[in-house]
Amino acid sequence: MTTIRLITKIKAPIQTVFDLARSIDVHQVAASVTKEKAIAGRTSGPIAFGETVTWRGKHFGVYLQHKSKITEMEFPSYFVDEMEEGHFKSFRHEHTFVSNKETTVMIDQLEYETPMGILGKSFDKWLLEKHLTRFLQHRNRMLKKLAEQQH
Repeated sequence: MTTIRLITKIKAPIQTVFDLARSIDVHQVAASVTKEKAIAGRTSGPIAFGETVTWRGKHFGVYLQHKSKITEMEFPSYFVDEMEEGHFKSFRHEHTFVSNKETTVMIDQLEYETPMGILGKSFDKWLLEKHLTRFLQHRNRMLKKLAEQQH
């Protein structure tokens, strides 16, 4: 299992950051580099507990689909999306938000497993982990910019 953990400090209220992080529309803009679109389930607005979204995007030159469900949510400090269908053996993304005076600390913890044994592990080591880390960093920079512009 691979774990990616990122911490982003944002000068905006926790509710603003929480809502932007749950926004399907914001994610589509942030993920435009991979042409990600929400094609089923919740396809716009903020995703809520129990809802699903199916994404279609181009990664490594191939269009892939990934269906996630919001399996846990505590307003405005925490939510989890987990893969229901997709190309991973497992995929769990925890989003944690901590208010610290005028700043919100956003913590992403993504844990996933690749299929296909040693081939999957090699692909992860050489390409996938870096790709997913850059993807999340880009998304977080956009969330930070949008949240700070609002306040």
